[in-house]
Amino acid sequence: MIKKQNFNIPGAKGRGMLMDLTYRTSLKNAPLVIFAHGFKGFKDWGAHNLVANYFAEHGFRFLKFNFSHNGTTADHPTDFADLIAFADNTFSIELEDLKAVIDFACGGSGIAAASGVYLMGHSMGGGISIIKAVEDGRVKKLITMSSISGFRNLWPKDIEEQWRLTGITYMPNKRTGQMMPLKVALLDDLDKNPARLDILAHAANVKQPWLIVHGDEDTSVPLAHAEELKAAQPHATFSVIKGGDHVLGATHPFVEPALPAALLRFCEQSVTFLKK
Repeated sequence: MIKKQNFNIPGAKGRGMLMDLTYRTSLKNAPLVIFAHGFKGFKDWGAHNLVANYFAEHGFRFLKFNFSHNGTTADHPTDFADLIAFADNTFSIELEDLKAVIDFACGGSGIAAASGVYLMGHSMGGGISIIKAVEDGRVKKLITMSSISGFRNLWPKDIEEQWRLTGITYMPNKRTGQMMPLKVALLDDLDKNPARLDILAHAANVKQPWLIVHGDEDTSVPLAHAEELKAAQPHATFSVIKGGDHVLGATHPFVEPALPAALLRFCEQSVTFLKK
């Protein structure tokens, strides 16, 4: 039987982070996969719950969470109801959040064995996961899906001058129609922490087994990003999903009962990789 257990723990600046753990009741001590969502994403986006169920059915526990400043709230976990928090987000905040999740999983919660966890990140969450894998020895294996190779690839370079002048910029969310605010603190974070926030430099230092997966029809984060990550870390396993877009066929909301073909292929490859 597959069960889901919910948690709410403090993240950066004391803001709560909703989490859920999906697992097979007969495998309560199965290895733990922690999933980090992407930019303008959240833990229940699209087919993420189907992915969690797939991993639970194949011998893992799957923990996914909302970053503390992703714009969702405990009362509205699938809506960007707090754009003030979204505007205040930085990559250092997300690294702090991910550390808090790993601390919780590997600490007194008893969710993960003290020996460590597997880390999976999508898009921006992939970049965060690469850095955290280098920083935290509790991460035993790494999987990135549609990952960025640099944080500045999340926006057009030519908007930065105006962004600095006004102190804020707005990113359109095509799905919701919202204009998502981002304060200049996000740029300041990159400028103040260039070494820590250099994804490619960290990629070169990943010591754990690493699976890089990317769709060849990704228009949000082109395949070239994955190729840069593989070039930085030649020992990583590299897989291209033919016909795969940025979310490997998922949409939000996702109402189908089964995983889309490209996302299923990703899950199959990931389970094989983790069980090696």
